Amino acid sequence: MADVTTFLQYDIISKFLLPFLLVFFIIFAILEKTKVLGDKKQINALISFVIGLIFVGAIYPKLVVENLILFLTVTLVAVFVVLLIWGFIFEGTTDAKLHKGLIIGLGIIATIALVIAIIWATGFLSEVQDFLSSGIGNTILTNVIFLVVIGVALALVLIKSK
Repeated sequence: MADVTTFLQYDIISKFLLPFLLVFFIIFAILEKTKVLGDKKQINALISFVIGLIFVGAIYPKLVVENLILFLTVTLVAVFVVLLIWGFIFEGTTDAKLHKGLIIGLGIIATIALVIAIIWATGFLSEVQDFLSSGIGNTILTNVIFLVVIGVALALVLIKSK
């Protein structure tokens, strides 16, 4: 089967044009907002253009920015998923006051679901399963479960004593 690519996957677009445009527009916006060089849009655009070209010519800073942008997009999607789950959990409960423990418990469940979803989406689920089924992973899992049970028991005892 043929490898299907879009024009956005070509190296000229993804490695040069998009990073150039990103840096150009960020620098131009900063220069326009701060008015460091006055109200001359042509000078701001020319300086932004030169800085964008220098940025695209340098390999390491471009790789750092590419990695940061990838991390930012994944983080934004993960936050969106958490807020979406949170919205489904508390839909229509704006007037009712929920117990603080319920909110914390649902937040913990949503966080665990998000972590599992990220592990599954990145393809690390099989490695995690292999690690947990190994001797050391099994021991760690047993200890974590044991500590959680002790923590829950202590929390219940301390809450009831107050």
